[in-house]
Amino acid sequence: MSSATNVDATAVNTIEWLSASDTTIVVPVYQRQYRWDIGGCEQLLGDIRAVAASEDGHTHFIGSILSTASTTVDDDAHLVLIDGQQRVTTLMLLIAALHHTLHTDDPALAKELEAVLVRRDDPLRTKLRPHRAWADVFESVVLDRRSPADTDRTSRFDDNYAFFRSQIRPDEAAGIWRGLRKLEHVSITLGAGANAQQIFESLNSTGEPLRDHELIHNYVLMGLSHAEQSEIENEYWLPLEANTGEQIGAFWRDYLVMLTGREVLVEGERGVYDAFRHEFPRLDRATLLENATQWRELSEIYRLLLEPATATDAAIARHFGAVNVLGRGMYPIAMRLYRDHLRGELSASDLSLALTHVESLLLRRTVVGLPIDRLVARFCRAADEGMESLVLAIARITPSDERTRVGLRYGELPHAAFVLERLAGIDADAGLVLDHVLPAAPSDDWSGDGVRRWADLTDDEQNAHRALVNTLGNLTLLEEDLADRVFDASFPAKRTAYATSSLPLTREVADSAAWSTAQIAARTEQLTARFMDAWRRPAVVGIDDDNLTPILDAKKRRGWPRGWQREFDYVEYRGEHWDVRDVRYLFNRVFARLWADSRQSVVDYSARQGGPVYPAMAWNGQWDRLSEGQYLYLGWDSKYMLSAVQGVLEEAGWASEVFVKYSYIGDAMR
Repeated sequence: MSSATNVDATAVNTIEWLSASDTTIVVPVYQRQYRWDIGGCEQLLGDIRAVAASEDGHTHFIGSILSTASTTVDDDAHLVLIDGQQRVTTLMLLIAALHHTLHTDDPALAKELEAVLVRRDDPLRTKLRPHRAWADVFESVVLDRRSPADTDRTSRFDDNYAFFRSQIRPDEAAGIWRGLRKLEHVSITLGAGANAQQIFESLNSTGEPLRDHELIHNYVLMGLSHAEQSEIENEYWLPLEANTGEQIGAFWRDYLVMLTGREVLVEGERGVYDAFRHEFPRLDRATLLENATQWRELSEIYRLLLEPATATDAAIARHFGAVNVLGRGMYPIAMRLYRDHLRGELSASDLSLALTHVESLLLRRTVVGLPIDRLVARFCRAADEGMESLVLAIARITPSDERTRVGLRYGELPHAAFVLERLAGIDADAGLVLDHVLPAAPSDDWSGDGVRRWADLTDDEQNAHRALVNTLGNLTLLEEDLADRVFDASFPAKRTAYATSSLPLTREVADSAAWSTAQIAARTEQLTARFMDAWRRPAVVGIDDDNLTPILDAKKRRGWPRGWQREFDYVEYRGEHWDVRDVRYLFNRVFARLWADSRQSVVDYSARQGGPVYPAMAWNGQWDRLSEGQYLYLGWDSKYMLSAVQGVLEEAGWASEVFVKYSYIGDAMR
């Protein structure tokens, strides 16, 4: 039996492993931030107390810790901690809290604890060296050398250390130490030929999973020298983190949609990370530096999307602010357009026009009740072909003026404050609030003309009023002090307040002598004309109000979820209307059709992918004969079949001409 030469795994006592030598434990720059919460600390402390109270022979296993030996930092022997950072860091915080609890009362025990925390030859440095960005904070906690300026500092290190200090009583310190000394783990040390990333991913395939951006971080930096890791980390990754903050995961998702023109999130899978690895299967130093420059550049744009008010260009601040209100799902195309503008590839006027079209699309679809998700990938694909293609792609799914008018006339106005501010030509921070002319819940004494009370109206009259209460014509903006003064007041009182408003849009309401359904309808028509002028549909022919989905944006399902046989209402194939209800039938029909119309594309695709067309029915299962000696295998799962349909249509160059219409069941499937 052969033995492993690149991986050495040994069961060890954790405290002895931590304190046995002068080896420093280094957390490399590609590791995720420390993020254990109080709940995790409470569980750990409970486990330690339990094993401390058990019989002497009992131990507690804390998992595996993966490291690799290195001597490249300051000629100092150290272990690079690839997996186990969260547990080791938390143990160090617990031991520091224990040490500080009893260091004056039990010097001998304190000396043992100190051997875990610091090196014998350098007691001013912690044995665990975290990521440089957090090392000072960690050391100030563990070595108890915080300055007065750190009093109000917040960090997970401070929080968890404080928890341990609050939980450990001096009279139980010896018991806690006894429990700590019963901890065991498997120490896995990698040799030079081991695949650290593959082992890292395997160890993290269960339990709390790494997030996509953390996997990307590791993937980008793993395998580089320490100096190269530090360069990428400091020059590119840390600025990217600073620009995106808590939205770093969303940044990578939106970046990949922008880059690929394809949706990347797949339910139950690491979609973002998998898409990243697919796009960047190899990242040598030169390629990494080139791409890292682009990532940093795009993260600066992303920061403006997240915080439009920080943009120095007022027009960009206005457009990005609108995207935030109307639909953040459009970040990928907004990021793409602004990047092209900064590079001189898109004029300021075309940038503004394209972003205005995006606003119109989002607002009009929301008005008429159409979804706005899963739209942006098609726009990113269209942008690759130029401005004309992008405008056409937006236009064909932007509801018409006629349909939008109906939605405004009878439906609740979405993003009401935003819409009215735009129609009034004012900024969002103008100090005005949304006001219902007819209150949403009028009192019995409310009156629209000062004569008839609400309670005097018939049920039909009241219902007619209620149906219009949230429509465009019944809404206005008003100074906050005026709004407070006339809240729920009858129209004659409100009319007086409206007449004194600084906003012409509101003063116009005061021109009405009374307020009824007729006045609401008339004002809706007036404001609808302004709405149509502010958010025009691109002046091109062809519109899709049937909510068709391009085949490249179709939803990939895992396995065969319930209801898959009625996933589609129909399929539009290059102008033809196909009565196709499920992905299996679609798969069969597309390959059969392309075998007749574009055979070489099927041959080329299948040769590159290793199927689904084969020269013989070589195994049991369901097959379809395409021609003599050529057979299509039908025994795939839903995800594979849809991927194959997308791939072969792209091979033929016809993917942009194929659409699916989801059924009610298809929309509800998960």
